[in-house]
Amino acid sequence: MRTLHAASLLRLTLDDEPRPGHAVLVSGDRIEAVAPVDELTGAYPEVRVRRWAGALGPALVHDGPLPPAPSPRERVHALFRLGAAAVLAEHVTDPALRAAAARNEVAVLAAARPPALVVGGRADLAVFAADGSCLATVVAGRLVHRRA
Repeated sequence: MRTLHAASLLRLTLDDEPRPGHAVLVSGDRIEAVAPVDELTGAYPEVRVRRWAGALGPALVHDGPLPPAPSPRERVHALFRLGAAAVLAEHVTDPALRAAAARNEVAVLAAARPPALVVGGRADLAVFAADGSCLATVVAGRLVHRRA
């Protein structure tokens, strides 16, 4: 199933100039295309469209200990509320925490890397409000957090 994620602004990297009117087409857990919204909805008229308020871009790589919470599952979900879809391996050494990360498809990285939206790459996206707070997080193509 394909989903089109569109927002007022799109950034391919955290430093990228915002692109108004663009969207990300996700198929399964991969990014299939990045193009103007009208072009993608014209090419895929049956596609499910999610329109987000805010700036859409790559999900973050969390480079510190996971936020405190009562359980490993809740610690992982706290990452999603920050807009993160990846964490450094050194911060998930506890077996229960590593298992919770794996169940939720959090990417566990040996080293930090700059987040980017890449056609053919894993569909890890986040939407941020003007104040920097996370409005939504998509991990491996799956919506895992949406602020009410």
